[in-house]
Amino acid sequence: MSTRLIVGLALAVALIAPAVARAHGGHTHKVMGTVQSVKGDHVEVKGTDGKVVMIMLDGKTAITRGKTKLDAAALKVGERVSVDYMQDKSMNMATAVKLGTAPAVAAK
Repeated sequence: MSTRLIVGLALAVALIAPAVARAHGGHTHKVMGTVQSVKGDHVEVKGTDGKVVMIMLDGKTAITRGKTKLDAAALKVGERVSVDYMQDKSMNMATAVKLGTAPAVAAK
């Protein structure tokens, strides 16, 4: 092989690799942050990095606080959450939503 061909192939791989790395569906992603909004079957979470991620919920989504299983009605704006989700095309589907521990009740 000529040197030009090798350099050309190396350059092509270097340019394509970042695009392939960004399109990395097929495995579980995680976002930790606070609930920004809850609308029907989706929730928007503002991550610790400041980015807002819209995540879809379905009947298979496990919503828990500690070991207690909850339903989607437990999700409230301002709630701390950790969400595991799968990315499929442009949709994020939640597999698990873990709510933060309930705030301590102030003594009266």
